[in-house]
Amino acid sequence: MSATLIARDLAAGHGDRVLFSGLDLVVAPGDVIGLVGVNGAGKTTLLRTLAGLVPVEGGTVTLSPPTANVGYLPQERERREGETVRDFLARRTGVGPAQTALDTATERLTEGAPGADDEYATALERWLDLGGADLDERAAQVTAELHLTVGLDHPMTALSGGQAARAGMASLLLSRYDVFLLDEPTNDLDLDGLRRLEEFMAGLRAGALLVSHDREFLTRTVGKVLELDLAQQKVTLFGGGYASYLEERDRARRQAREDYEEYSDKKEDLLERARMQRAWMEKGVRNARRKAPDNDKIAKSHRGETSEKQAAKARQTEKLIERMEVVEEPRKEWELRMEIAAAPRSGSVVATLRDAVVRRGDFQLGPVTLQIDWADRIAITGANGSGKSTLLAALLGRLPLDEGAAHLGSGVVVGEIDQARGLFLGGQSLMTAFGAAVPEMSDADVRTLLAKFGLRAAHVPRPAASLSPGERTRAALALLQARGVNLLVLDEPTNHLDLPAIEQLEAALGSYEGTLLLVTHDRRMLEAVSTTRHLEVADGKVTG
Repeated sequence: MSATLIARDLAAGHGDRVLFSGLDLVVAPGDVIGLVGVNGAGKTTLLRTLAGLVPVEGGTVTLSPPTANVGYLPQERERREGETVRDFLARRTGVGPAQTALDTATERLTEGAPGADDEYATALERWLDLGGADLDERAAQVTAELHLTVGLDHPMTALSGGQAARAGMASLLLSRYDVFLLDEPTNDLDLDGLRRLEEFMAGLRAGALLVSHDREFLTRTVGKVLELDLAQQKVTLFGGGYASYLEERDRARRQAREDYEEYSDKKEDLLERARMQRAWMEKGVRNARRKAPDNDKIAKSHRGETSEKQAAKARQTEKLIERMEVVEEPRKEWELRMEIAAAPRSGSVVATLRDAVVRRGDFQLGPVTLQIDWADRIAITGANGSGKSTLLAALLGRLPLDEGAAHLGSGVVVGEIDQARGLFLGGQSLMTAFGAAVPEMSDADVRTLLAKFGLRAAHVPRPAASLSPGERTRAALALLQARGVNLLVLDEPTNHLDLPAIEQLEAALGSYEGTLLLVTHDRRMLEAVSTTRHLEVADGKVTG
């Protein structure tokens, strides 16, 4: 069915901290709206509020019609124990919960419970609307198209990363929601997955609100952009696509700065004029008392009149200041300004593989013969499941080879985003986990560095596992700055980073002088980061 989601005067926050307020939004059929803002601005909170998963703190959220199906599809990094591919697809499409409700309604109908007829009719209609009647048939077709070759009863926990990404894509393609709320749907997708997602969004008749870090995807898909500006505490809906949003946003920020400076300069001029007028008045009074003889009534009267005129002018100037429309100074936005500390250079040969073969079940990487030299900047691309992460693990000596040889050069100091993210998943506080990784740093220096990456006093004592994926990624980037590295390995570094942080990471990579291995499907990053070589991985074979 066609459905419209309407939010009016919506507000949300964490404790005393306001995330957004006064938010008005209409998601109508066919709308594709991009939701942007820095990490912590409230994007996921907004999606969960619109989905009815958290209480509305202020304002209202309504659906027209009220029976419409809203689908919130977050990124799921962890797979559920005991859940099969079939169960996963049923849950993500909403068919699973609808089936449970239908079973309950059927049982009540059989028992002759009061009102069971209406309950059953409503549950059946919802199950049908969500595609429950033919989900298995469609799932078999879609998973085959996505080259997910495992059966529907295969455990999700037994899937590789690439297979799990394909299952996630299948769950979206199979969904029949009336309104889609998508949280980072581009994470972990390869180029083919991104193409399929773009085609899905282009053909979508339902309304959609989505969060994504992929700038090219946003440019190709969204027709409007909703910005949660945490620094200015503003919510703005921009018409036009993502490229238009960037232009309008920059223009609006320049105009806001110019308006404030014009207001500030004019107010300062008026204040200075009022100060001078008051000074002239006081000087006139002092001169009148000092210079005028007691019997010189004419001169005394003239100086008194002059002083009174100056006082009137000062009062008039002060009234002008009071009548000025106040223009608030734009708050300075937090910016990630990072550098990647370089360790002393390694030997000329950084890493080698010679006739290397790695076997994992039915999958085989290699044989691969490859040499990485000092200051090589290598982009590694390929479909999910093609063997990119296996190649990195073999190069770094973390994975035993079934055949051939691997060698890591002398003096190589590895810095790895994926590995560093894993340091911040335990129950230790962020401060403890980070400090253990760089024991030579004082606690004060650790706090200062984390604050530079937007992880402030409130984040430091929290269990590392309680941090958001974006916050853990920033902690990993901070670790790269704290440690000197000369071999930088980035495996999908843009996942969970906000757009300003991605741009700062690209700038930092531009000035990094060591050896770089970059695995990414981010098309803008591949264009922005200078590389000297390109390796393509396909079905376990490495070319380039």
